[in-house]
Amino acid sequence: MAVKRVLKYGEKTLREPSKEVHKVSKKITDLIQDLLDTMYAQNGVGLAAPQIGVNLRVFVIDVSTNNEPLNPIVFINPKIIKKSGAIESEEGCLSFPEAYSKVKRYKYVMVKALDDKGRPFVLEAHDGSLLARAIQHENDHLNGVLFIDHCSNRFETDEILAKYNLPPIDPEKLVSEPELDEELEQTKKND
Repeated sequence: MAVKRVLKYGEKTLREPSKEVHKVSKKITDLIQDLLDTMYAQNGVGLAAPQIGVNLRVFVIDVSTNNEPLNPIVFINPKIIKKSGAIESEEGCLSFPEAYSKVKRYKYVMVKALDDKGRPFVLEAHDGSLLARAIQHENDHLNGVLFIDHCSNRFETDEILAKYNLPPIDPEKLVSEPELDEELEQTKKND
């Protein structure tokens, strides 16, 4: 289909919750192809529909590495049904060109979604893998949540955003996940 413009942090659509997809129509299959074309053109790992200005619950991920064949996964109306463990890692986003920050994520997630043919599937991602983190990252986009809302250190993240002329964090948008914070504290004590 086409490579679309990726919205940048600060654009309103990125903060709006997305609507459920009721039918995998031609419009949706075209959207999926646009997401894949755009993600690959930008060398991304994932891309959610709101990032190209479409507030529908659709995202794509491909965690294949340079020497592996492309392996895109399409998620329509995803729901994370289980999550556990905790990990801190560097994350970036195509809507935040070149800006990376340390964020808190679950190590394990189980997600239920529809594929590009409208068939239901369940996928598990373990051990804080890139896939586990990408699922959480892209799923957040569908709820108007951005990776910086999970930052480990708000002030460091603000400095990084300022360096790239991006707006500072909105403290109202920071995600409170006490169970994740507790888990990270335990992990640090055990190391």
